Amino acid sequence: MTRHESLRASDADREAVIEQLRKAAAEGRLEPEELEERVEDALRARTYGELAPLVADLPGPSVARGRPRSPARPVATLALTTAAAIVALAAIAIVVLVAVALTAAWWIGCVLFWLVCCRPRRLHRTRPAGLI
Repeated sequence: MTRHESLRASDADREAVIEQLRKAAAEGRLEPEELEERVEDALRARTYGELAPLVADLPGPSVARGRPRSPARPVATLALTTAAAIVALAAIAIVVLVAVALTAAWWIGCVLFWLVCCRPRRLHRTRPAGLI
């Protein structure tokens, strides 16, 4: 007997086996009397080793093959995914704002340069002395 088979089964484990037995009976794999016997044995089972033989000859997941799985944490995964998405969007927004600010500063610099250095200047015309 492996170590896993000596572990105590929970109510959920027994219910999973009973559900598998009911599905097998609905498919015609078990006679009603055999289903009743196996369900009673499943309800009395204390360990995985006692549950495994009840479904060993049926297709589907076996009780004793593999380690018990820890429950999934979809809420934690969803929260981490959401937080990562928010951080990524914030980083993109910062990059866009910096790019816009630099572009605006460049255009303002170009306009100021043109106003100071390149703008055509009006020449001061002096009036002829005789017209005054």
